[in-house]
Amino acid sequence: MAVAGRALAANLDTFEILGYRSFFGLLIVLSVTIAQRRYRELRPKAMWLHFGRNVGHFAGQNLWLFALTLIPMAQLFALEFSYPILVGLGATLFLGEKMTPLRAGTSVMGFIGILVVARPFTGDGLSIGLLAAMACAFGFAASALFTKRLTLTAHVSVLSIMFWMVLIQLGFGILCAGFDGDVAIPTLRDLPWVLVVAVSGLGAHFCLTTALSLAPASIVTPIDFLRLPIIAVIGMLFYAESLDFFVFLGAAIIFSANYFNILAEARRT
Repeated sequence: MAVAGRALAANLDTFEILGYRSFFGLLIVLSVTIAQRRYRELRPKAMWLHFGRNVGHFAGQNLWLFALTLIPMAQLFALEFSYPILVGLGATLFLGEKMTPLRAGTSVMGFIGILVVARPFTGDGLSIGLLAAMACAFGFAASALFTKRLTLTAHVSVLSIMFWMVLIQLGFGILCAGFDGDVAIPTLRDLPWVLVVAVSGLGAHFCLTTALSLAPASIVTPIDFLRLPIIAVIGMLFYAESLDFFVFLGAAIIFSANYFNILAEARRT
């Protein structure tokens, strides 16, 4: 998705990319629904939770795509991985979960990792790309909190979450992309990349949700962090981005904070 997003950035803005992604994603979800005859799962249920989830996700995804064109891929991914820590803080503030000393400590540890990756006190300071990358984590954290409420209290299926995600975000994409009265149409050269964004975006949501339903988070999360070295190598080979020691050091600190928190939660439950 990161490679496709970079390829599309020259001709489409972030709202247009997400609008087309949602359109093709909707076709995919509807095809699965019709093939498996799961129409009942698409009934409107807990719509305010779906709306809140998709406001957070749409904002986070736009900021992510915007930052993708401005900073190295590895730096973006490292900062994105701070969102589980924000989810822990948000669960304390909005879901009534208890703030334990370990959760507080891992939050501080994660914040230190963010500072190591972003290095705001160096000569370059905080660029707009770094700020967008850090802000996208807040959007993804809000999306995760609403998803947790959806699955725990409204008991909606993964298919339902996918359907309302692509439908609501298609509306957001059309409104935002058309706000300036100029909506770009993908060229034949852009169309394969748009399809890559749609399939990879849906596939990532489906695979991660399914993985978490089959295995503990302590097993799934370290595998998810493999995205960082993979994207660092892609950035180096295809975009001449250098491998930054501080990005990997900060990512290791953020990963450790997440992992300690997951292990503690696993012991408690």
